[in-house]
Amino acid sequence: MMKRNLRVGVMVVLCAYFTITSLAGQNIRFLKEKHDFGEVHEEAGPVKHEFLFVNTGSESLAIENVEASCGCTTPAWTDTALMPGDTGFVVAEYNPLNRPGKFEKSLNVSYVIGQAGSATATLYIEGMVSPRAKTMEDELPLLMGQIRMKYKALNMGRVTTEKVVTESFKVYNEGDSAVRWLEEKSSIPGHVELRFEPVVLEPKTLGEITLTFDPVKKADLGFVSDNIRLYTDEAEDEIKELHVIATISEYFPPRTEEEMKKAPKLTFDKTQHDFGNVNEGTTVVTDFNITNNGKEDLEIRSVKPNCGCTVAKLKKKSISPGETMTFEVSFDTSGRQGRQYKTVTVFSNDPSAPSQMISIKADVN
Repeated sequence: MMKRNLRVGVMVVLCAYFTITSLAGQNIRFLKEKHDFGEVHEEAGPVKHEFLFVNTGSESLAIENVEASCGCTTPAWTDTALMPGDTGFVVAEYNPLNRPGKFEKSLNVSYVIGQAGSATATLYIEGMVSPRAKTMEDELPLLMGQIRMKYKALNMGRVTTEKVVTESFKVYNEGDSAVRWLEEKSSIPGHVELRFEPVVLEPKTLGEITLTFDPVKKADLGFVSDNIRLYTDEAEDEIKELHVIATISEYFPPRTEEEMKKAPKLTFDKTQHDFGNVNEGTTVVTDFNITNNGKEDLEIRSVKPNCGCTVAKLKKKSISPGETMTFEVSFDTSGRQGRQYKTVTVFSNDPSAPSQMISIKADVN
């Protein structure tokens, strides 16, 4: 008896579902369900299309909601109930700003049919956005006085100690008068050389700053940053404060397989340590062990924590083959709250892994 009642219940639900589905198909008819905008110009602004529909049923129909597949599409629709035979609309508006290339979007239309329940329909828009021509403001958004540049940081990228590297950076004079670079007044670190081309930059013209970076003279490894101060003859904003950044790795000449077997090899006993719960204001300490598993002396070039709150102390910088050295890592929790994650990078003459990172964690209360 229970099974029979269950079957009857299922049949009732299915009948109700198919009745609503059938009504949905009969009660609304869009003149078209897909629109191709074709070529859309980014600079021309948003484009719109109005999808028209007819209530072809025998009951009232009301659009409940229209949900677009992305925020770039803004829908609008007839917000009043429509009687049989009435027409309504759904508007799809697409904003092409910063969206070059082909697009395909959908709109999910939810509507109510009299007392029969709700149903949905899907509409589609597509097109191809042709990008606008970039302005100098787009290309070089940073404005300092009359001079435009791309970024405040002059990024040399990843470099090695094998050789000096040179990069050029565009500059543009947006003003109505010429600007002269005053190289003799500029403050530049010794491992950096600058060349201005041209020295006098005429109004509304492009120029370049060519930067030569010497990693050996810098005498550091990993991520480095240097402040530089450039001067011009502008009456106002004549000082340009910039940064030169780079990530420096030690250069190792190619080695044979036999030479690599003899090379120093740095191995940690662990690569992370979790202090657990720590009271704010305390300094916690742990030890890491470094073992030289190679056949030549291991030389520690540098140890760099990523935070001034973390200190790594080495007993010595040269480790013999087979030797293990303990080094201490301390973390000052003063002024810190919550989950903390700090790293220490160890640079060495291990050619297979010249930079290795260990980490410490703590929950500071």
